[in-house]
Amino acid sequence: MSNSPQFFASFKQTSQSLKASLRPWLLFLDLTSLYLPSSIPDATTRLTQNLTHFGANYSIIVLLVLFLSLLYHPLSLIAFFITLVAWVFLYFSREEPLSVFGYQVNDLLVLVALFAVTVLVLVWSGVWLNVVVAVGIGIVLVILHALLRSTDDLVADDIETSPYVNLLSDDDSLRGFL
Repeated sequence: MSNSPQFFASFKQTSQSLKASLRPWLLFLDLTSLYLPSSIPDATTRLTQNLTHFGANYSIIVLLVLFLSLLYHPLSLIAFFITLVAWVFLYFSREEPLSVFGYQVNDLLVLVALFAVTVLVLVWSGVWLNVVVAVGIGIVLVILHALLRSTDDLVADDIETSPYVNLLSDDDSLRGFL
């Protein structure tokens, strides 16, 4: 248990990082930014930009739909919560390799083991169909929002992190080449 303080510090750092990647919910739910895309290229641009910009918010939406689908199955909810904690502690919040009985465990092996445990929990709890439908509904909600949400007000926020920052700049030195 000598690693417990370090483990919880790592968990705290991960949760702060996830919190920092969340976008404001008022911006996410802005009804004035919802309208149909004008073309298929506009729809694909919206989809990719919104999935990138609101990725953490979309993850929370899918997890919330999954949580609501398991409310009538408290034992399954507890099992999935324990599985989620295992994912966070054993995969997402680690920076150094996992060591079991003095042996280092490969990240791929940890990923495969956690995936297998998740599938076993789905089969054991008997709610696999419920989970598949809930995740499907969550994904449909995410895609619907990403297609309907305009990206006009997001360009200024993401211009520093965009891989197309040179194309989006108003630099007059580039105009001579065009």
